[in-house]
Amino acid sequence: MAELRTLLAGLGLGEVRTYIQSGNALFTSVERDRATLARTLEQAVDEAFGVPARVVLRTFAELAAVVDAHPFGDDASQSYVAFLAEAPPAEGLARLAELDVAPDRFEVVGSEVFLHYANGVQGANLTGAQLERRLGVAATARNWRTVLRLVELAG
Repeated sequence: MAELRTLLAGLGLGEVRTYIQSGNALFTSVERDRATLARTLEQAVDEAFGVPARVVLRTFAELAAVVDAHPFGDDASQSYVAFLAEAPPAEGLARLAELDVAPDRFEVVGSEVFLHYANGVQGANLTGAQLERRLGVAATARNWRTVLRLVELAG
């Protein structure tokens, strides 16, 4: 993650911080075009590390709104959030709605999919690959503890 911090700072991003070894990075940027910034970061990561990576960006305020929108009650121990690269199309939402994933649950809110895995992520009936395929949108998922920690770091 030190190399990622160095790379991001070298691209002109400010206040670069990373969290755990899964590519979570917080930073400030003067670039306001999210798609342009994401493409720049994807290309830089690929060139620097030889790893094609899908970059999904959220503002600090958007991260805080995710915490406020958690739909599954107070116990978030089995909760995850899939951050989508873009809002899913209506057809994708319809394909996702066709799935019976009980006892797991999901709820799409804007560009996020809140997931509750009743038997933990290892026993999940809805995988990240299925989610992306059904919605037709790239996603990256984080457990609820990571989401809370990112919001805390962004604060």
